[in-house]
Amino acid sequence: MEKILNYINGELVEAIEQNQFEVVQPATGKTYTTAPLSTIADLEKAIHAADAAFEKWAGLALEARCEWLLKIAGGIEAHFNAFAQAESMDNGKPVSLAARVDIPRSISNFQFFAGAAQHFASESHYTPNSGINYTIRKPLGVVGCISPWNLPLYLFTWKIAPALAAGNCVVAKPSDVTPYTAFLLSKVCVEIGLPKGVLNIVHGGVDTGKEIVAHPRVKAISFTGSTRAGEDIARTAAPMYKKISLELGGKNPNIIFDDADIEDAVNTSVLSSFSNQGQICLCGSRMFIHEHIYAIFKEKFVAKVRELKVGDPNEAESRVGAVVSKQHEEKVLSYITLAKQEGGTILCGGEKVNVPGRCADGYFIAPTVIEGLAFNCRTNQEEIFGPVVTITPFSSEEEVLQMANSVQYGLAASLWTNDIKRAHRVADKLECGIVWINSWMVRDLRTPFGGVKSSGVGREGGWEAMRFFTDAKNVFIKY
Repeated sequence: MEKILNYINGELVEAIEQNQFEVVQPATGKTYTTAPLSTIADLEKAIHAADAAFEKWAGLALEARCEWLLKIAGGIEAHFNAFAQAESMDNGKPVSLAARVDIPRSISNFQFFAGAAQHFASESHYTPNSGINYTIRKPLGVVGCISPWNLPLYLFTWKIAPALAAGNCVVAKPSDVTPYTAFLLSKVCVEIGLPKGVLNIVHGGVDTGKEIVAHPRVKAISFTGSTRAGEDIARTAAPMYKKISLELGGKNPNIIFDDADIEDAVNTSVLSSFSNQGQICLCGSRMFIHEHIYAIFKEKFVAKVRELKVGDPNEAESRVGAVVSKQHEEKVLSYITLAKQEGGTILCGGEKVNVPGRCADGYFIAPTVIEGLAFNCRTNQEEIFGPVVTITPFSSEEEVLQMANSVQYGLAASLWTNDIKRAHRVADKLECGIVWINSWMVRDLRTPFGGVKSSGVGREGGWEAMRFFTDAKNVFIKY
């Protein structure tokens, strides 16, 4: 497999100090390539390139700038299968999932913000007998984009596309666990001839990310990852008065009332629990089911979960692939052990799965359903981020809201009911940034995305992203 390189000032280059780290394929447990372990020297080079490119890129005609985003989208589409295979190999998810979700949404990110930038309007305010105030939105300069390992290319481009569309130049770092599709994106940028320095992709570990956050010439940080890492970023960036957008953890409730369409709720809840091996910040890992339908819902849900095939991500029938790393596998299994200690009963799953053949040493965990836990136990309060879901009965709106809102997180929630008044009432009282009613993970790129409490600061998507990556300047004209 081709080794990964940095993309700095329009060129694919080794780390200056020549250091590298190994990249492991989760499905096999084996190293398949290496990537640069970048240092401050590489970062300085990338920031200098972005600085040098900024004035020309920001001054480019808006239509021309957006045409470059469409070229990037076209480049990804031209190599669609290679991107899907790489995303699966890097992350452990089924190739079918990468081809259905990750890569199409990455393409859509560039297409959407290429159009959004051309419709991003400023405001004016007429003051009688005085004059007019009007607002200019100015790009920030060099911005840092740091993305996680669960949806590598999708979330990487979710940040890069609006930053470029707004006129900024970008220094981006993908997760060191899943760097390969970011490298393929670099190759697309070389292929289409993206102007030098506009986008720079620097690989490395935690220290590389910290250097991006702390660098005085980086004006804003857009980060998706753990709440703990977000706290560290805030401590560094706040005293430097940088803009920060932090999309952090989730421990999302999935609430099913007794008037819900049970079949629809069961089928969608299987997806919302175990898609991408439960490694999506939006997964509904805490299920609350009304006591009147608890028994029948549990029976149907567990039966559907048992049907999920855990297997080689390259096989079309596999619905659950490998978790992302050995370390993460150990973390998830430790929470299953904890759940048993806290009095939980494993209804299905709960163990490592041995997949024969090339995946014999891979990191596979059976989809796990647990009942009998207190709503405030550690298993129900801490983010596991794996194929593990708990189910709990409830008797009233007041009770389920208290349980749903009890965690430190507040990213998303799903709510199942055919009572429209209840839907509005409960949605309003849920402490989170996103509520799906009778659905899950329906994404419209125009809508604001983000959470409350320990799930983050700021919003991504639509005009929110364009506002984040620009500063407002007010100009007053006297009559």
